[in-house]
Amino acid sequence: MPRGRMRELGFLPRRATRMWGLVVLGGKKIGIWGPHSPLPSSSLPAGAFLRPAGSMVGLQPSEVPPTAAVKLVGAGAAACVADLVTFPLDTAKVRLQIQGEAGGSAPAARYKGVFGTMATMVKTEGPGSLYSGLVAGLQRQLGFASVRIGLYDSVKQFYTRGSEHAGLGSRLLAGCTTGAMAVAVAQPTDVVKVRFQAQARARGPRRYQGTVDAYKTIAREEGVRGLWKGTAPNAARNAVVNCAELVTYDLVKEALLASHLMTGESGSPPPSVPPKRGTPSPRGLTGLRAADNLPCHFVAAFGAGFCATLVASPVDVVKTRYMNSVPGQYGSAGCCALVMLRREGPAAFYKGFTPSFLRLGSWNVVMFVTYEQLKRALMAARRSGEAPF
Repeated sequence: MPRGRMRELGFLPRRATRMWGLVVLGGKKIGIWGPHSPLPSSSLPAGAFLRPAGSMVGLQPSEVPPTAAVKLVGAGAAACVADLVTFPLDTAKVRLQIQGEAGGSAPAARYKGVFGTMATMVKTEGPGSLYSGLVAGLQRQLGFASVRIGLYDSVKQFYTRGSEHAGLGSRLLAGCTTGAMAVAVAQPTDVVKVRFQAQARARGPRRYQGTVDAYKTIAREEGVRGLWKGTAPNAARNAVVNCAELVTYDLVKEALLASHLMTGESGSPPPSVPPKRGTPSPRGLTGLRAADNLPCHFVAAFGAGFCATLVASPVDVVKTRYMNSVPGQYGSAGCCALVMLRREGPAAFYKGFTPSFLRLGSWNVVMFVTYEQLKRALMAARRSGEAPF
């Protein structure tokens, strides 16, 4: 009996086959691409493309661009997932940022370092204190992220008048625009979240007993304007963070896609099978779709988180101090910044930088990776008729 037939029947082990990738048509595998499975004839079937083995990480990109509704839903959901994972780091960041302010709701100079802050909070206030304000935080992400991230591509296309090639100016404008729009929509949720994270249970009665109580108490004691306290510094911070996050992610991802660094290809296509004239090369056919995978999203998101923390930390500290202040403590956000500079020096503007980076870096990685996968899952559900948008 021939050895090949014996392998098929299971009497001999199957020979390990080196695979460069798959031949895909209409979302389905129609063949294998490798040294022992060269491309049929001299070209691929019409509409087929090559998918390298290294690119098969996570869901594959849809052939149809995601709709605005898919981006809005995906961005809000992805941001909530990221908040659930990184919320303790955010709470530690807020405690470190308000440490040292006069009249604050947290004791002065009691926290040291990110994990020291978290350990102190668990010891004195219980594990639940790390997630104080989570409900308001999730409400905030549903409003903030859906607008600032979900609408970014649409606003960018508006500024470029539908052009595929967006310049740096158009990207920055789109980031500033959606960042400001997000603040206009969800500022009260951010005020409540910061107040919850800042209050320490160990110092007598709590300022707020719940999320709804916080909204009511702030509106009753400080007026409706109290819910919009810190809108100016928050808008500035959000515009800076949005530009740093989205524009950096955009640019790094584009560079990675263009350079094919994240395709993970294990070999070159066989030189004996040249493409037909006018047909893109095998590498070109895999193109951007092949490199648009989880490793690419991870690297781009990490870079976005670092840039965002670097440029936004001073504005973030001022925003947190001002939003958490008692009525009359600071006349304005600018006054708050001047008081900080006079009393604590320039280093005060980078208080909590390490937890900010740990939080914002990890938040960006979780959010962008989840967002990219959710967009693909929602588009697949939409094609199968299971999604209502």
